[in-house]
Amino acid sequence: MAQAPLHGMRVLDISAVLAGPNCARYLADFGADVINVERPDGGDSLRNLAWRDPRDGESLWWKLVNRNKRTIALDLKDAADIAVLRGLVTDADVLIENFRPGTLERLGLGPDALLALNPSLVITRVTGFGQTGPYRNRAGFATIAESMSGLAAISGEPGGQPLLPAIALTDEVTGVVAAFATMVALRSGVGQVVDVSLLESLFQLMGPLISLYELTGQMQERLGAGLPYSVPRGTYQCKDGAWVGVSTSSDSVARRVMNLLGVGDDARFTTFAARMANREALEAVMTTWCAERTQAEVVELFTAAEAAIGPVLSMADIAVDPHYAERQAIVEVDGTPMQGLVAKLSATPGALRWQGRHLDADGDDIRAHGWGEAGRRP
Repeated sequence: MAQAPLHGMRVLDISAVLAGPNCARYLADFGADVINVERPDGGDSLRNLAWRDPRDGESLWWKLVNRNKRTIALDLKDAADIAVLRGLVTDADVLIENFRPGTLERLGLGPDALLALNPSLVITRVTGFGQTGPYRNRAGFATIAESMSGLAAISGEPGGQPLLPAIALTDEVTGVVAAFATMVALRSGVGQVVDVSLLESLFQLMGPLISLYELTGQMQERLGAGLPYSVPRGTYQCKDGAWVGVSTSSDSVARRVMNLLGVGDDARFTTFAARMANREALEAVMTTWCAERTQAEVVELFTAAEAAIGPVLSMADIAVDPHYAERQAIVEVDGTPMQGLVAKLSATPGALRWQGRHLDADGDDIRAHGWGEAGRRP
């Protein structure tokens, strides 16, 4: 890892579950030396979340999210363990935490105390609502952010219930946001606090919807898989029962799709405004057209027309897809298949060295030697 871009960076990850640990994972993947601190009584609850590896009973979430990290168990209410943590803080570049606001301060580890130990430390704080504001003390869960960010309000079928995403979307997005913000803070060269919230991380993905409302009073309605500014757009079932996803947000693409569907001269569909006004009629044309052809035929014809289309892939499809394989989007780490690196760097690539380790796996070494000297930048 000597050529990894973050080689020599020292990151102390005292966060738990997903968003904070995801931030540290991205830094670890590109060479940072990350020490993950867990409580001694069972460790991070992520170790017990959802699916387990049938080979050893360990959590698949844990193996993914805490890959490339060393781990130590410390009781942050124990004086001896706090002394170990303070020693690690002294030589760290980054500390990542996701306790409720005020918790670090009650432990005597607030930003003032941490920066007194290490004036150049970047302290990345990940919470549900941020360190300030009337909601700051509320519990931080992805579902709450997805409900309050505007996402659920526009997700679902017309007239149906608001829907939440079927993945841990907010925690995944916030991990990327926190990693980005941490690197920006490090680039500044100034010790400081980075305040990242689940709510605002997801709200950033909502595009100009708040601008639209504030300026015009309009709100995007629920349209299932559709968008108010693109039609046809959505998922469509083919003759063989398989599905495709289609988009025509570009006007030039839309014209090619209209010709492919055989309605290129239909005045109802020749302009953006006309297609929006006749959404239901055009969706019916698209639905019928796909239902008369197999998925392979639909994809082939759309691709030949240089239109935007993709087959709807399940994890079973993805596992054998040649593009995923060529790109190493799925790799094995200690025998466990998981996502590869989030980005590919040509000169200083990252590397996946090990999966999430067992509780206190590196505790003895860290207590005896601290960070150690191997790999430290001069």
